[in-house]
Amino acid sequence: MERTLLADLAGKKGETAAIQGWVSVRRDQGKMVFFDFRDRSGVVQGVTLPNSPAIEAAKEVRNEYIVSVEGKVNERPEKNRKAGVQNGDIELEITNIEILSKAEIPFELGGEVNLDTHLDHLPFTLRTERSRDIFTMQASILDAYRNSLRAQGFTEFIAPALVGGDAEGGAAAFKVDYFYDRTAYLATSPQFYKQIMVGPFERAFTVAKIFRAEKSATTRHLSEATCLDFEMGFIQNEREPMAVLEQAVKDTVRAVAEAHSDVFARFNTTVPVVPEAIPVFTLAEAQALVAKEYNRTIEDTNDMSPEDERQICEYAKKNLSSDFVFITRFPTKKRAFYTYEEPGEAPLSRGFDLLFRGLEINSGAQRIHNYEQLVARMQERGLDPKKFEYYLQAFKTGLPPHGGSSTGLERFTARMLELPNVKEATAFPRDMNRIDTLLSTDKKD
Repeated sequence: MERTLLADLAGKKGETAAIQGWVSVRRDQGKMVFFDFRDRSGVVQGVTLPNSPAIEAAKEVRNEYIVSVEGKVNERPEKNRKAGVQNGDIELEITNIEILSKAEIPFELGGEVNLDTHLDHLPFTLRTERSRDIFTMQASILDAYRNSLRAQGFTEFIAPALVGGDAEGGAAAFKVDYFYDRTAYLATSPQFYKQIMVGPFERAFTVAKIFRAEKSATTRHLSEATCLDFEMGFIQNEREPMAVLEQAVKDTVRAVAEAHSDVFARFNTTVPVVPEAIPVFTLAEAQALVAKEYNRTIEDTNDMSPEDERQICEYAKKNLSSDFVFITRFPTKKRAFYTYEEPGEAPLSRGFDLLFRGLEINSGAQRIHNYEQLVARMQERGLDPKKFEYYLQAFKTGLPPHGGSSTGLERFTARMLELPNVKEATAFPRDMNRIDTLLSTDKKD
């Protein structure tokens, strides 16, 4: 008999159907055995009656067993119906059950465990409704982001993960010793390549893996992350990429809200509030505001601290009805070497960050597009232009004024559902302490 997905069972009332999936719950009630089954499309309750030919096989089945089941799709009695629940008005009366795979589980799926235990058992715990919700929503975020940028005239390309040169001039890069006695690096950003792609496409974007060898073990840092990056040519200033990003955020939030209202409810959170225009503060304005509103002294006026980010977002939500805040006019010396300086406000830059529910999820800027100015900035920062010759070809052969931004997918997902740790929004997180398992517990040969 052909398999029926659980989402399609309601259309087979009174008929015999065959399903396949996992056993989420097994319950014994008298001489009957009840099951909650799940597959990729949903859930359904099944029951094995005492006189069923499947009753002996059903007694062997346990939680997380994978089974193939045949049975009659019956309407539930009125008193047993569950309104608002998928297949809450039907029940599968089981006539045959075949065990496809047995399971030895370390603990009950969906039970409360600490984050390290959850991460140590990801091949198992990714099956929880919570994890499936997170990564189903993350897939929707990716899809909506891509659709928004395509609608805004961008072409997608694939950025490399292995790079040469000096890996954007940063120290926090992973070295790769392989290439004919030359050192390569894992990309810390697709930045150089999306700027190059402004040449052929004018507007380009990529979904790229990036790698950071930072010695940071916090709720917001990862050694391997996914970035949603775009770059666009022929701009006047940074406000144009900010506008593109704002539209992408609006489109993404709208799409996620339409697809996943049930997920927001299960996570006891709400759809993010995006106003007609996301509030924009300069760094100085934002820090002066939180210093006044929260009676604080700002220790670092060159960048937003985590507390600054949290409080300016709290203020914006309460007073400006926005879960998002743009911060602009960071000191040029604190931004990447290719960041364009605002001529009328030097030494401040045309860089920006986007904060979402208390966390920076995006960084962007207008870039230097003049070859001589870019080389001069490299030298000013102590970088050797010869190590960047490949990248500099794009500028030597001419690039228009351009800019763009980079959004952390895991951070965006985490704040969408108000998860306390970005690792929970990462299917297989890597940081300085973990590659699948905690590195400190790995046995050495």
